[in-house]
Amino acid sequence: MDAETPKAAELNLPQAFLLLATNDMNGKPEVPVFALRATVAGAILAELDLIGAIELQGKRVRATGDAPQTDLQRELEVIRGKSRPHSPKGWVGMLEGRAVVQRVYEGMVSLGIVEHVGEKHLGRFRAVRYPEKDHAPEAVLLEKIQAALSGPPSHLEAPDTTATDAASDAGVSEATKAGAGATGAKPDSKEPDARTIVLIALLQAAGMLGKLFPAADLTRATELSKDYWPSRAVEDELRMIRLAEQEAANL
Repeated sequence: MDAETPKAAELNLPQAFLLLATNDMNGKPEVPVFALRATVAGAILAELDLIGAIELQGKRVRATGDAPQTDLQRELEVIRGKSRPHSPKGWVGMLEGRAVVQRVYEGMVSLGIVEHVGEKHLGRFRAVRYPEKDHAPEAVLLEKIQAALSGPPSHLEAPDTTATDAASDAGVSEATKAGAGATGAKPDSKEPDARTIVLIALLQAAGMLGKLFPAADLTRATELSKDYWPSRAVEDELRMIRLAEQEAANL
């Protein structure tokens, strides 16, 4: 990996999730749009929590007094500017949307990781896709997740988000999505970092983890998803959306 190639540590959680949840070749999401948008919103909360900009106090999300540098300043100011705090699920509902997802994608376009490709439909509308341009950042993410999933059960614990994650910049070998599901990987001797654990929880909430790692034992990831509040909020929001769709279909 050369000096100009973005490393996984440089991607925020919404970017990392979208990169893994998007088809490398055609640039289309691998999950339903509603799941993509809700999980991106949850990833925004998780990123802000991880860097110490927000925290869960009781059942409500509150901005802290810290003002760290973040690409998600717009969302942080929205949370900070609310006159009263809201629940994690409430914030997922308020932050999810097409414009937010597109803004995260465009951030990866500026990093040279994906391409912005438009398609005309009926001569009037344009559907935007984001096929992969540089696979190296995704390969780093996949190998980190594979190592975490291959470790002993005790290695996978709810992340401590009281301090900023210090992800390693050590180089890793190239990986592909097809090879990511292999079970032959040796367990990593180190504890998985908080950022990787949070990403696992978000992928599990969106239903993407099993697609990326079909041969992996996902029991520990399922347990983690229940313990981390941003991923729980995503699961709650997706559950409500599915129930609403079922009720509408029965009318």
